[in-house]
Amino acid sequence: MAAGSYKQFCPVAMAAEILCTRWTVVLLRELIAGSTRFNDLRRGVPRMSPALLSQRLKELEAAGIVAREASATEPGVFEYRLSPSGQELAPIVEGFGKWGQRRISATLSLEHLDVQLLMWDMRRNLNPTPMPRRRSIIQFVYPELTSTQRHWWLIVDPVDGVDLCSVDPGFDVDLYVSVDLRTMTAIWMGLDTVRAADGSGRMLLTGDRQIAASMQIWLGLSPFAKEKKLAS
Repeated sequence: MAAGSYKQFCPVAMAAEILCTRWTVVLLRELIAGSTRFNDLRRGVPRMSPALLSQRLKELEAAGIVAREASATEPGVFEYRLSPSGQELAPIVEGFGKWGQRRISATLSLEHLDVQLLMWDMRRNLNPTPMPRRRSIIQFVYPELTSTQRHWWLIVDPVDGVDLCSVDPGFDVDLYVSVDLRTMTAIWMGLDTVRAADGSGRMLLTGDRQIAASMQIWLGLSPFAKEKKLAS
């Protein structure tokens, strides 16, 4: 039994001992979203230390929620995948997100901005359907951030998929998006729109008109963006 145990036989208490430690539910969110490698998991939980991430993965493995497997394609590389037990948690974690989107005020949510998490989420949820059938480069510029966090590049390739770079990949840029982080986060969460941000001057789109015009569609948005806010 874990330190700080509730010492109750109730299944809720027993499950909470495993699932309610710090960062665990957020880590499960990343695993459910499809991240399998340690570095990808780190990109989804950028404020979590590598040591704590390793510890939580070991705890989930010991609980039978995660299985650690050798990569089939890269010797010496391991991947973390949800076991059948872990997969049962998907609707629970989704329920957390839906409740948070509905019941926590937008003002409070937007106090916790994280450009790394935002761009990583945008990368994995991007919908390439309206994009040109060629490699497209979209550069995001957040003018108010420090130089190390200000520039991000999304590379959308019909063959290789979507990649994210925080260092200039060296390709010609098709669309420049200059926007403040709060506005971009609000758009991603379904609390604002590209049209409203562009029209009010909070976002500046420069470059390929087709990509700019379809931005609201290819962004994909947060999986919880469709949930209606009920909190004031």
